[in-house]
Amino acid sequence: MKIFILSIFYGTFFILSPNYWGFYAHSLINRMAVYSLPPEMMVLYKPHIQFITEKAVNPDRRRYAVKGEAEKHYIDLDHYGDSALFILPIYWNEAVEKFGEDSLRANGIGPWAAYFTFLNLTKAFSERNHSAILRISADLGHYIGDLHVPLHTTKNYNGQLTGQEGIHGFWESRIPELQATDYSLWVGKADYIAKPQHAIWEIVAQTHSQVDSVLLFEKELSREFPSDRKYSFEERNNLTVRVYSKEFSEAYAEKLDGMVQRQMKKSIKAIADFWYTAWINAGQPDLKSLPAVEVEEEEINPDLKLRVREH
Repeated sequence: MKIFILSIFYGTFFILSPNYWGFYAHSLINRMAVYSLPPEMMVLYKPHIQFITEKAVNPDRRRYAVKGEAEKHYIDLDHYGDSALFILPIYWNEAVEKFGEDSLRANGIGPWAAYFTFLNLTKAFSERNHSAILRISADLGHYIGDLHVPLHTTKNYNGQLTGQEGIHGFWESRIPELQATDYSLWVGKADYIAKPQHAIWEIVAQTHSQVDSVLLFEKELSREFPSDRKYSFEERNNLTVRVYSKEFSEAYAEKLDGMVQRQMKKSIKAIADFWYTAWINAGQPDLKSLPAVEVEEEEINPDLKLRVREH
């Protein structure tokens, strides 16, 4: 099953040079989630699997074009102290009342944004809106995927506070790029989520619990590897770029004991579960009979004046 599904992916999708959980990983995660859907949903998602795959990266592209998008991809839990998960309300209105919307947005609104996107998907199913279902499904997959990346839950998101600059892309892009062909990513069938908001925060809590390991293990390995072994150079888009060496990357992945693969699998399962739950909550509309329409390409034009952080 693993070889079959991954061969489908590699045979039909051009692998981009990634910058985030990364373009490559987001696309693979969204694609794999489709295979966990029941037949009643597969009739819509399977014919449009390429769209779901390719548009998985649109929210990242939108970060540089739409004000208010960037903060949807993360939450700096440590900004709120060691008890963040206990003092942060899971409901948006209560959180705004307690902390103020500007303050919340300044420190990331990932969990709430994912939930609102889920509600929008439920609405799209209810309205039998073919185009919206596909577009919002791709977006929701991205946001839920981001919540499975430990460095999306801390203000030290790129190791910039501990002298580990670059660790963000290293964990979520370089490792999958090198190893994902060997990952077993089949997660079984989608399940219904009784309490979606609570489920999102459970994801965030589990993800955040791994931040210390992500940073600590990289720092320990960096003491063992001189610079000429830690980094190497590769050709990307006709440019020579410095990357983490395969040797260092493999050592880091081994020290993490499969964390990246586990988080990718958790992302795939959660995405399929949320898609399925939105469909159930919308009354299980018949997706076979949706009028076939061409999904319009989203126009995303970077705003050069917009300043956003790299997660």
